Amino acid sequence: MSQTIAQKILARHAGKDSVQVGELVFAKVDMVLGTDVTVPLSVEVFRRMGGKKIFDPAKIALVNDHFVPAKDIQAAKLSKIMREFAREMGAEHYFEVGRSGICHVLLPDEGLVKPGDLVVGADSHTCSYGALGAFSTGIGSSDMACAWALGELWFKVPPTIKIIVKGKLPKWVGGKDIALHVIGKLGVEGALYAALEFMGPTIKSLSMDGRFTLCNLAIEAGAKTGLIAPDEITAKFMTNFPHLSFDRVVSDRDAEYIAEHTFDVSALPLQVAKPHLPSNAVPVHEVRGVKVDQVVIGSCTNGRMSDFWLAAEAMKGRKAHPSTRLLIIPSTQRVVMELIDSGLARKFTEAGAVISPPTCGPCIGGHMGILAENEVGLYTTNRNFIGRNGHPTSKVYLAGPAVAAASAVAGEIVHPDDIRE
Repeated sequence: MSQTIAQKILARHAGKDSVQVGELVFAKVDMVLGTDVTVPLSVEVFRRMGGKKIFDPAKIALVNDHFVPAKDIQAAKLSKIMREFAREMGAEHYFEVGRSGICHVLLPDEGLVKPGDLVVGADSHTCSYGALGAFSTGIGSSDMACAWALGELWFKVPPTIKIIVKGKLPKWVGGKDIALHVIGKLGVEGALYAALEFMGPTIKSLSMDGRFTLCNLAIEAGAKTGLIAPDEITAKFMTNFPHLSFDRVVSDRDAEYIAEHTFDVSALPLQVAKPHLPSNAVPVHEVRGVKVDQVVIGSCTNGRMSDFWLAAEAMKGRKAHPSTRLLIIPSTQRVVMELIDSGLARKFTEAGAVISPPTCGPCIGGHMGILAENEVGLYTTNRNFIGRNGHPTSKVYLAGPAVAAASAVAGEIVHPDDIRE
């Protein structure tokens, strides 16, 4: 029976030769992710269900990233609960403040996810790891408690939508622009409970960083997960972890897809998603001139070194506009060190930027850069829902690092080419 990547991974973890779309299966998980904002509720559920120990101390990851460093007493309490639970359970992958990072960058960079894995996490953007060819998806805190205890969960096998991307990407255009463009065409429910499988010549040449960004945003089209078949780029990334063995799970040639969409990105303009949905994607020229009070470059979507190099290139050595705040948020402590060693930390600081420790803070409107009443932000994050990033009257536009950096210089949304030497 012909199978997609999604079907094959779920079948293997359920101990089956194959599975049907819509079938309910119990499947063993390879990694369970929790963060400071989701673990405490799971701990409560775990206790109520009589949990005494986790199924495998090596297969859970507990990450401080959302409200860190602790913004108030309540945030400190959340981290304390997770810290004590990790110690009690002997969790091997607990990431403390100062030795942590934003979870969806941290886990693959630490070699905790590999192709063919089945990964669940109490965070909706867990679908990021599909960039490695893993089936990864978000779950609720109650399901996470069950996964801790049992090492398995139930899954409804999703159908798969084929997304073919072709064409050489224009200058400045990257994974974020592809993602916003695809979401804009599909809509926020266009892939509801389906797996999005990205393929085609453009994807084959897309960097690993770009792939992570693309799969991270799959949930914004309602997808259960985003997937890219492992290839040589994947294999090169995995050479960072020579102790890991993995299978390149790929879809059969005659696998069935419920839909197929082809995108030619050879002339794709830089994309900006207008408030208040990631699907409100338009070419940058349609929003050129919108004044911005705050620019955020970073997050799990665009907080890697390649994003910061692109941002620095777009800024062309200029300073941030006097009326615009520029926040730089590296995704992990390793990226912090790379910013320092590369000299980019000094360049951004001299440009008037604030460099934050790794945190999800501004992305979720938690801290480290909350928007006030009627303020406008331009973020490289993944969501711009009403009130998500601050006051309910604030507005957030989403873009890639090149547009964000150039706009910080101009004080308004611009194309990077609008910034002259």
